[in-house]
Amino acid sequence: MESPTRTLSASGRGSAASPYDAGAPSFDRFRALPAGVPEKIRAAVLAALAAPSPRLLDIGAGTGRIGAPFVAAADDYVGVDLSLGMLREFARRAAARLAQSDAERLPFGDATFDAVLMVNVFGGMHGWRRVVGEARRVLRERGALMIGRAIAPDDGVDARMRQRLAGLLVERGIAIDPPNARADVERSLARATARRLVTVARWSAERTPRGFIERHRTGARFSALPGPVKDEALAALADWAAATFAGLDTPVREAHAFELQIFTFPATDARHA
Repeated sequence: MESPTRTLSASGRGSAASPYDAGAPSFDRFRALPAGVPEKIRAAVLAALAAPSPRLLDIGAGTGRIGAPFVAAADDYVGVDLSLGMLREFARRAAARLAQSDAERLPFGDATFDAVLMVNVFGGMHGWRRVVGEARRVLRERGALMIGRAIAPDDGVDARMRQRLAGLLVERGIAIDPPNARADVERSLARATARRLVTVARWSAERTPRGFIERHRTGARFSALPGPVKDEALAALADWAAATFAGLDTPVREAHAFELQIFTFPATDARHA
């Protein structure tokens, strides 16, 4: 499949169910970016490219929280995701060109895209080397691989809650693996490419322990755990948080940002991992 039409299509191993399917209907409610930030991401992506009408591939397109502005502007945008449930949510909000596919086996030819975008896709990823290799394979010469992420404080509510929950699960003999591979990906790319870092947007947001619990309950890896384990761990987490933060609903205002790393490759090396 070289060029998906404006319909949802499946290829390769993409027809398998994804752990992200169950949380797709509530994904935007819990994890949407602030108004205007997706548009700023689009502007930063286009500004980084030399091609006047670039062709863009969004790996891990999800529900379209990043891709929707590209579609609205009629850019040459294609989104892929393993989760059919997530892509159905995307298709409901925009008439995008979407394909359900395993990112380790992209259904596109060599040198098809001017940019490959991957935003918050490395949590729980087993085969990141193959994914990066595929992303580089489909890039055109002088194309750019762009890795984006929303950044919250290392000592913020979410970070502390996440660390405590991991400890509670370990105490119960459960480890959610693998860890986020983003740092490994960045190190791998930095050894072989030119890198530019762009802070696309900054904003402040209120976080509460209860908000984390509600959001995390729908997370793909956590929601796959047995019901009693989830309930017991979250109850223990709530008790800890109530004592630590003076209540589950105590708001903490934190500084957030969206960061985009832009990697470019030598012309003779663009299709090799």
